[in-house]
Amino acid sequence: MIRVSQLKLAVGHTEKDLERELLRELQIPGERLIKYEIWKKSVDARKKPILYVYTIDVQARDEEQILKKKRLKNAAKIQRKPYCFPDLGETILTHPPVIVGSGPAGLFCGLMLARAGYAPIMLERGETVRKRRETVLGFWNTGVLKGDSNVQFGEGGAGTFSDGKLNTLVKDPMGRNRLVLETFVQAGAPEEILYWNKPHLGTDVLIGVVERIREEFCSLGGQVWFESRMNEIDIQEGMVRGVHVARKIGGQETDAYLETEVLVLAIGHSARDTFEMLQKKGIPMEKKAFAVGVRIEHPQEMINQSQYGKNYPRELPTAAYKLTRKVGDDRGVYSFCMCPGGFVVNASSEEGGLAVNGMSYQARDGYNANSAMIVTVRPEDFGGSSVLSGVEFQRRLEQTAYKLGQGKVPVQLLEDFCHRRVSTCLGDVEPCIKGQWTFADVRGIFPPHLSEALEEGILGCDHILPGFARKDAVLSGVESRTSSPVRIVRGEHMESQIKGLYPCGEGAGYAGGITSAAMDGIKVAEAVAGRYGLPD
Repeated sequence: MIRVSQLKLAVGHTEKDLERELLRELQIPGERLIKYEIWKKSVDARKKPILYVYTIDVQARDEEQILKKKRLKNAAKIQRKPYCFPDLGETILTHPPVIVGSGPAGLFCGLMLARAGYAPIMLERGETVRKRRETVLGFWNTGVLKGDSNVQFGEGGAGTFSDGKLNTLVKDPMGRNRLVLETFVQAGAPEEILYWNKPHLGTDVLIGVVERIREEFCSLGGQVWFESRMNEIDIQEGMVRGVHVARKIGGQETDAYLETEVLVLAIGHSARDTFEMLQKKGIPMEKKAFAVGVRIEHPQEMINQSQYGKNYPRELPTAAYKLTRKVGDDRGVYSFCMCPGGFVVNASSEEGGLAVNGMSYQARDGYNANSAMIVTVRPEDFGGSSVLSGVEFQRRLEQTAYKLGQGKVPVQLLEDFCHRRVSTCLGDVEPCIKGQWTFADVRGIFPPHLSEALEEGILGCDHILPGFARKDAVLSGVESRTSSPVRIVRGEHMESQIKGLYPCGEGAGYAGGITSAAMDGIKVAEAVAGRYGLPD
């Protein structure tokens, strides 16, 4: 197979144009081309005209002869290495593995183990993804929160109500990233996610994709217990023996006990009660840095013009941006989870606390662009000696945001944020927020050194993206769930010091997004399978 890179074509080109350019690059007639596949596609907007840039994998007749051509600059022979699940271990399990959490990490860990024949049991404290969507819509309309099923908890995890970004910076020599994307496509995602350099799935598409992955999981013998919260881990002589579960069946809560020798903790970054239980059980955890900040909204058309130019071709994808600044005390301020044509959402999961996130649909056709603008928070910022000091820091910010907005999302224009005054009216930017909102002192959510860093960082980004610091840009808060504030310690074989306990995904501190969490779930499944044989 030959990989051809840096193949550039104008926006609006046809498939025939692509094939013609490919043949010209390889210097071969059409009859020598057997087939080709797009491997990568991106937009190059650095100069005008704007171009699409392709990497194409080609099968052709007499490939060795083609590669000998002297003027062939952007072609090389490649051999794709398919993903390979490990051989199963020799220690026979007595009971099925139990996986806590059905976000990307738990879902893919469970799927891989189910495909290998382990018939795992997945515990999910929230509802099925479709019931959960109705619950979340109800919360946004009424403000009535369901503690175990919301934007953070439920089938699909927190990423279900997000922009659904699928790009990752994790190095992937084993092919796990490709496996994740192919699994999504098999479950109904558009095939373009396999090759776009920044693929995404909107909330509307993710719901169906998650359902179909669950259907495959169950068809292979896996079980999902919805509305089932793990309350306690049974540990004896340094080994997992089982879990105690509070399970709702027919509206009635019952207690259940599951025996298991393998427990995967894919709990997500918001499972604070679980973190507290783990701390009491003496399971090794450590503090980690994370980031907090605000959501900032601009007109999407402004972002499109800033990235593509005033008279850009309308068939281009909705434009995104990525910004970063160093501020006074050598602290980083940067954009995070940018949602082109998206919405700010009330992403709360605790009574008396308020957190926001960003969300897009697949079309990304909302009026506004939004992203988190966040500032690095180090363990020394939390204070306190507890490993859960970061959790308490997040909680304090969220409780302040709730009080300032009286339960609604607090909103402030950038000019007023900088001048320390509550806004009284909007400018030209209308908030696109899922949930009720109100004008409030967003700046007052943060300790002064963080609010000052946010102000400096946002104003500084105007030099990179003109108009970013426009006076009427809408800020909302608080963006506090950027990543887990703790790491559940695990060794090189993915296992805790407690034998049979496998911390996994973003909540355990080993991932930062849908794809990286799914890949970590696959790695944990490999570790389990490499040690244990199938249950009797």
